[in-house]
Amino acid sequence: MSNENQSNPTLLRLLIAFLAPLGGAILLSLLAGSRRTAVYDQSAAAILFAGLGLVSWFIGLRWYGLSGMGLRGHRPLYAGIGFAALGWIAFLLLRFLFVHIVGFGPANSTRSFIFLLLFEAFAVQIWLFGLLFRTLADWRGAMTAAIGSGIIFGAVAYLLFQESYTGSLISFVYFILWGVLYGVIRLRTGSLIGVAVIQALHSFTAWVVMVPQSPPQSSELQSLYLAAGAAYLILVWRLWPKVEGDYRI
Repeated sequence: MSNENQSNPTLLRLLIAFLAPLGGAILLSLLAGSRRTAVYDQSAAAILFAGLGLVSWFIGLRWYGLSGMGLRGHRPLYAGIGFAALGWIAFLLLRFLFVHIVGFGPANSTRSFIFLLLFEAFAVQIWLFGLLFRTLADWRGAMTAAIGSGIIFGAVAYLLFQESYTGSLISFVYFILWGVLYGVIRLRTGSLIGVAVIQALHSFTAWVVMVPQSPPQSSELQSLYLAAGAAYLILVWRLWPKVEGDYRI
């Protein structure tokens, strides 16, 4: 592949980065006989997310390599953990304040954490903040990559994540802001590994360790999402790159 094509990917490359993982995930789900039901099916969701992650992994390695996909350690990893942990801590405090807790730590918590780490976090982030982020950055710039991949992350979380309990506008905006925060962290640090780990811890501690009512009260969730969205906006504002030198693609 020529250097010109590497630095200026066509719209076709962007479409491949977006659609090929989706196609692979749907195909894998069909082959496994999985389907989404009214009750969240963790096994079916794992197959879907695994398809997204696997296809994105192979395409991303072929196009950009590990570093280009945001799989960086050392300082980028630690910075990503630190920034993402701010959002996690803010959400935990607000979760404790707004949503009633009925218990702590159910028996299947280990399985739930493995699912959250490998599938809801790592597989989805490899697709969105690895492959798609890098393709968007090469095509239309770093800020487009951060915001665009973050918005898609929010939409995926709203539609498919286990913790998406209510289908309201407020919850949709909350998930979008959560995704944009992660997109900006990916841009500032150049790594998605730490963010993926914190995402899994975020969901695990808030919704598995701190067991909510089943389902949580809608009014409680709306208050939580409003407060958490405001906290994420503040973090995005503080992390927003001031100069191009702050970008870590």
